[in-house]
Amino acid sequence: MSVDPAVSSARIRRCEILLLEPRESADFDLQDLLSGGNGIRRQMRWVALAPHLGEPVDVDAVQRELLGRIGASQWQDLPADEDERAACEALLRLGLLVSASPADDAALQVRQADDRQREAYWHPLAAVLHAFTRWDGVDAVKNTRDSGTDTAVGMREVLGPPPAPTAVAADAESQVLPLQDDTDFDALLARRATCRNFDEHRPLPMALFSTMLARVFGARAHVQVSDDLRFQKKSSPSGGGLHPTEAYLVVQNVEGVAPGVYRYLLDGHRLLRLPDPPMGLRAFAMEALGQQHWFANAHCLVTLVPRFDRTFWKYRRHAKGYRVIALEAGHLSQTMYLSATDLGLGAFITGAINERCLEPVLQLDPVQQGALAMCGFGWRAASMETAELDPAGEVWTRAG
Repeated sequence: MSVDPAVSSARIRRCEILLLEPRESADFDLQDLLSGGNGIRRQMRWVALAPHLGEPVDVDAVQRELLGRIGASQWQDLPADEDERAACEALLRLGLLVSASPADDAALQVRQADDRQREAYWHPLAAVLHAFTRWDGVDAVKNTRDSGTDTAVGMREVLGPPPAPTAVAADAESQVLPLQDDTDFDALLARRATCRNFDEHRPLPMALFSTMLARVFGARAHVQVSDDLRFQKKSSPSGGGLHPTEAYLVVQNVEGVAPGVYRYLLDGHRLLRLPDPPMGLRAFAMEALGQQHWFANAHCLVTLVPRFDRTFWKYRRHAKGYRVIALEAGHLSQTMYLSATDLGLGAFITGAINERCLEPVLQLDPVQQGALAMCGFGWRAASMETAELDPAGEVWTRAG
């Protein structure tokens, strides 16, 4: 068994974050069926999940054991045993081990990716979750249609009854709370509904567009702690007061703003134009939204992009760091919904997005910043072509 001379004298360590997962696969086996079996051949394999690679990697038993013995912090020499050295060479090629002295461009890129991962202060489980739940090329609409779960009736038929409400003992004492008369704010909440029908023929005025961005993403006040540390007071809460989430826009039908991709800059309430997507703006919107056409024609689409490094600067490898970032997306979307409703507009949010489509166009490094969800706003259409959940008839009654 030969060993690559380029790595024969290398010092190595394991990548910083690695999860090993046993996976079972099942395949049809005609021979098993003919010999009296059930025709299903099951196989077990071990898969390495390393966020800096972004793709699962199969490992064998020898490689798996080596990954359990080689540390992620200290550099060490290659093993003396020839078989183990050959296995380490394979792990270096896979990117699960990194070299102190990369021998070629591929090894250097892996080392740099692992270095970026180390410098980002991710909690290991959150890093694995983030890296391996990013979509690429998923058609969310087709998937639900093919599975028969694209309607409420279909979901019930395919999935069976939903979980029952939490049981309450028959003899449990409870107190009935008094209800107060509705206020204007209650009326606003009643009209808040996800919009799936946008009027793409009616431009959104600049004043409404600017007001929406200022309300949802703008700062109400600043607190300057030092020359390089400033906290913002915004209209939505944020873990640690850090407000890591930035807004990247796809502007499609706004007066005074050329259609294109933009980054919203908090300082100065400005837009920074980014290069147009090679596939064209509408095709990009459809692909990013997993083919959800009922959202893709919104006047302004907004990708919520957390600066993970900003939150993890304070919450380093913290078990709750990623969770508070995800919570912030919910806070921002509700602020967007209420602001849009107040201005007579419709709004939406979805997590069914193709992050790997968004990242190159928005110029994102998913280790430091990544697409978490997409939302948007604009004029609601005059008629409901795609069903919306408005059981009390608050939205469409008023729309006529």
